[in-house]
Order: sequence, then structure tokens, then C-alpha cells
Amino acid sequence: MSIEKRLVRAHPDQLLVGLVSISDRASSGTYEDQGIPALQTWLEGALLNGAQFAARLIPDEQTVISATLIELVDEVGCDLVLTTGGTGPARRDVTPEATLAVGTKVMPGFGEQMRQISLQFVPTAILSRQVAVVRETEDHAALIINLPGQPKAIRETLEGLKDEQGKSLVAGVFAAVPYCIDLIGGPYIETHEHVVKAFRPKSAVRVK
Repeated sequence: MSIEKRLVRAHPDQLLVGLVSISDRASSGTYEDQGIPALQTWLEGALLNGAQFAARLIPDEQTVISATLIELVDEVGCDLVLTTGGTGPARRDVTPEATLAVGTKVMPGFGEQMRQISLQFVPTAILSRQVAVVRETEDHAALIINLPGQPKAIRETLEGLKDEQGKSLVAGVFAAVPYCIDLIGGPYIETHEHVVKAFRPKSAVRVK
């Protein structure tokens, strides 16, 4: 496993993000991973204050997945960890189990909304088992979200679905991420609203 020292924010509102692509074939070099580039590109376009990234490409091994998530939260200091791959019903798909094993709080609404988005396209979305959890340590907490494996599905899940005029039809899950990060003690995240509008109660909106 790749080990790197704790990330240091360039400014107080910078988001520290772990990106984990889980694939036997990509991690062995059989084909080029597309998950991490898709995640990073989307986040760079969506976040107003930028981010620092720590990326990991690992096989579908439950113990390796759990250890990687723990490392990114506890050692690297990520506020948000996004995984891609390994969430179906196949025998080697163990990302949800590995994620639940390291979480201290389960956040079921994320998985429910991700399946609602995917169901707009394919009935097999009900086979997806994506989960999200919060992992808490003594002095830190992070949100961990399992995402689909395909770049198009990653974007749709994070951003949501819009009509031709740009009006939201189905909310993407990232709209709830900034406020969740607020609640667990992380940085104040702002987004480019034309990509995805971060939702906060009025009482939680920072006055500029």
C-alpha cells in the first residue's frame, strides 16, 4: 500500500480528498483505471476553493480496502473519501462490506439517492449496493462514499440530472456533502452552482 504523510491544507477551507479505485484488473495493469481521473476532474470543476487529493488504486480485497480507507482518514487526514468500483452482487464485489467495517455512523440516504439516480437509466440499478459512512477518530472525522465505476455514472451520481435548461430533475448526492462535512467538523466547502449547488439550512450559510 502506498503511504504518504498527512496532507496539509493550503488554506482553512481547502478540502482534503481520498480517491480510491477498486479493481482487480486495473490494479494489476490489465487496463487503465478511469475512476480516479473521473473523480478528480469532476471535483476540480465543482469545488470553489479547490482540494488536495490522495489517490489509491487497489484490488477487490476486503482487508486491503478497509486498510486503505483507515489510512486515508486516520493517517493522511482526508475529510472526504470517494471510492469507485466493487459495489455489485458479484463474489469479488466487497467494497460496501469493507466500508461498513470502518464506519462509526452509517449514512443510508446517500445509497438510497444514488440508486434513485441510476434507476432513471437502467432497472439493474437495484443491484447496486453503494453505501456511505462517517468514520470518527478521537480528533478527526471523514465522510466515505461508495460511487459507481463508470465515469458517466460517477458524474451523474455526484451532479444529479438536469433538463435542457439546466434545471435540476434529480438531486446529486454531492449537494448534501458540504453540509455533512460541516456537521462532522470539516472545512466549509463551496461549489460552483452551475455544476452542483451545495445545500445548507439558512442558519448554516456563512455570511460573506
